Order: sequence, then structure tokens, then C-alpha cells
Amino acid sequence: MKNAGYSAAYCPVGFDSGKEVIDEYADAAERAGIIIAEVGAWSNPLSRDETERVKAKKHCKEALLLADRIGANCCVNIAGSRGKKWDGPCKDDLTAETFEMIVELVREIIDEVKPVRTFYTLEPMPWMYPYSADSYLKLIKAIDRESFAVHFDPVNIITSPLCYFSNGLLIKDFVDKLGSYIRSCHAKDIFLRERLTVHLDEVRPGLGGLDFLTYIKEINRINSEIPLMIEHLQSEKEYRLAAEYIRSIEKKSGLQI
Repeated sequence: MKNAGYSAAYCPVGFDSGKEVIDEYADAAERAGIIIAEVGAWSNPLSRDETERVKAKKHCKEALLLADRIGANCCVNIAGSRGKKWDGPCKDDLTAETFEMIVELVREIIDEVKPVRTFYTLEPMPWMYPYSADSYLKLIKAIDRESFAVHFDPVNIITSPLCYFSNGLLIKDFVDKLGSYIRSCHAKDIFLRERLTVHLDEVRPGLGGLDFLTYIKEINRINSEIPLMIEHLQSEKEYRLAAEYIRSIEKKSGLQI
């Protein structure tokens, strides 16, 4: 990682790796100056299927415990969906009832694990809570737990042409309202297609319209140690090109990520 120019990593081991292995990776990261940015708890704890729901809640708790043991900045999941697809749209996902379900779920996860070194976070999504800075603030107040924090992915809250063309302002607004809570960020890009009705596609950083200059400046305004993690690419070459683009913007900004 150092040879490739990176200073942050996704958690490299799973919960079932054992305490000794987890501790070895934590020590190696500390010696190398590598931040373990996040442990993924990717699952659907809102599933209508009881077996899947119970399994997902257990997975979230184990992921948060792993994040605490390895010293990761956060444990991250999405809220989940009551629909057929765990990360897909469902009309029930933006209801007051589902909001309350998320509040109780996050409280249960945090209260059972009782993390001392890390935070449980929810990545924003276009069609479920939290879908904006204001809806995230509402969740923070409702959950009312010090160990609940924020994961930031601006691409996931760009849901219209207006948001797309003014995404620098969207980023600034998010950071103004939630900056002190942000523990980790994702780096991807978004492109508005020229066909009806509206088509917004995720693309490699540098191939879309995300205002990366503002993004990097705003992250540094909070804390220069907040990780910016590239994701969802298919090859080593794509990751290299994405990193090169972000570093070119970083150089232009005069700051460091």
C-alpha cells in the first residue's frame, strides 16, 4: 500500500479471523502509518425475511466489534430495504415507520457492542434513509448515541440534474451540517446522460461531473486525516487511473488526502 501511495485501507480481515490475526493487522497498520478506514457490514437488517434479518443484525454487530478491535475509523452499512433488493428502491423505505425501525436497529447494534474506539455509520443512499444532510441530521438526533457517526458519499445523494450541476454546493452543505461527525468517505464519480428522462450513472473518478476539488477541500476543512476510499472499480488499472486523477486534483488544491 505504501508503495502504491496509499495511506488508508479497507479492513483486510473478517470477524472470524481470530483475535491474534486481527491484532497483527492492527499493529502492522499502525507501524506503517496506514489508517484502517472502515469495516463493511453490508447486509439487510430491515429485510422482511426473518432469517435474513436476524443474520444481518448479527453481521452488523460482529462488524462493529471487528472495527473496534482493529481500530477502524468506522463500521459502515446502508440502512437496508424492506423491498426485494437489499440496496434497491422500495416505497416503504422512506416512511416514518421505517425511520423508526432504523433508529431502534442502530441503537440495538451500538448498545449491544458498546464500541469505545470506533463508530457505527450509515452510507447515504438515493432512495432510503439517510438520503441527504438534513435526513442524516434527523437520524443522529433520533438515535441519540455518541457512537453513531457519518459516512459520506456525495455521489449517492446526487439524485437530480439540479443536484448534479450544483454538487459542489451540495458537498459544502453536507460538510457544514455534518462535518464533525464524518469518519470516512467514498470516492467515485457520476455522469448525467443526454437522454430522457434522467439517467445518472456511477463512473470512475475523473469521468463524470463530481466537483472533486471542492470535495477534497471540504474534507480537509474537517480533518486532513479523514480517508477518501476509491470503490466499485473492476481492475487494478482502473484503480490506478482513479488514484492518479484524485491526486492531480489534490495537487491543484494544494492540500493532501
